[in-house]
Amino acid sequence: MTFLVLCTGNSARSILLEHILRRLGYTAYSAGSQPTGKVHPQSLVLLGKNGFDTSQAASKSWDVFAGPDAPQMDAVITVCGSAANEVCPMWPGAPITAHWGVEDPAAAEEQDWDTAFQTAFDILSRRAEAFAAMAEDTPLKDRLTAAGQVQ
Repeated sequence: MTFLVLCTGNSARSILLEHILRRLGYTAYSAGSQPTGKVHPQSLVLLGKNGFDTSQAASKSWDVFAGPDAPQMDAVITVCGSAANEVCPMWPGAPITAHWGVEDPAAAEEQDWDTAFQTAFDILSRRAEAFAAMAEDTPLKDRLTAAGQVQ
C-alpha cells in the first residue's frame, strides 16, 4: 500500500507520519502545498532518537506527486487543518483521502519542542498502528477514518 502524507509546510507532521508508515512496512511519501524547503530540525532529532533513517527526509511540493510519472497512491492523508481544506491536485489513480489532523509542533516555542514533537509523534504512531492492525478486508476508507479518530 502506498501513501502520500500532506501538510502545508512539509517540515514536521507529514515527515513524521511518512517515516512511521515506512517503518510499518508501507510505501510512504510526504509533501506540502507550501513547503518550507527544509525539514524541521526537531523532526530530525526525534526521528533519529527513535532509530529512523532520515537521510532521505526532504521538504517538497505536492506538485512532485501530481504529474503523470508520479507513483500511484492508494491513499492521501492530510495531517494539518490547512492542507485538509485546500484544493488538492488530481492525484494519479484517484486515491482515497483521509484527514488525521494533529496540532503543529513546529508552531511551539523552541523550549517546548521536545513535548510538542513527541506528542505529535505519539498520536500519529497510534493512528498508523491502529490502521495497520485493522483487518485488510475492511474497506480502506473505513480503516483510514477509524484510525484517524485514535488519540
